[in-house]
Amino acid sequence: MTGGFRYLGEDPIFDGYVIKVSNGRFEAPDGSTFERDIVRHPGAVSVVPYHGDGTVTMVRQYRAALDMLLLEIPAGKRDLADEPPIETAHRELAEEVGLKAARMEPLVEFVNSAGFTDEYSHVFLGTDLTEVDRDVQGVEEENLTIERIHLADVPAMIADHRLLDIKSIIGLTMLISRLGAGGV
Repeated sequence: MTGGFRYLGEDPIFDGYVIKVSNGRFEAPDGSTFERDIVRHPGAVSVVPYHGDGTVTMVRQYRAALDMLLLEIPAGKRDLADEPPIETAHRELAEEVGLKAARMEPLVEFVNSAGFTDEYSHVFLGTDLTEVDRDVQGVEEENLTIERIHLADVPAMIADHRLLDIKSIIGLTMLISRLGAGGV
């Protein structure tokens, strides 16, 4: 399913804490070759923690790349080798917001920015929530705030830019759509 394009290989440029950057070489359908910068990412998992009363739990945490606090659903990178995404989802939900979901089901999967990165994201719906101890990992999690928002407020929050994070927008709108269709 490559439309006649062919991957020829890549040369590493940078190997960082979370990402790797390479210079990729490719062949086009006409036989010409070209290069692209590629960001390799281990992938991510996020959870929409739905309380059943029209509210979800979110976090407001600092994001260094944007130098701002961002409202998001709980999430984390797939940084443990061979850990299934659903297990990562359970771990991240407990670490970030101190919740355990008796039911955790896939909600949606997507690629974040296919023009330059291979990051693949899994979004889960967590329901039947109970409180557990948080297991804070890192300075951002140490300083985040936990917020509960109403799903009815999500469209306005997207429209007026209070909600900018794409995984959160996708996950929350998928939940709203499912609820509108009589789901959950």
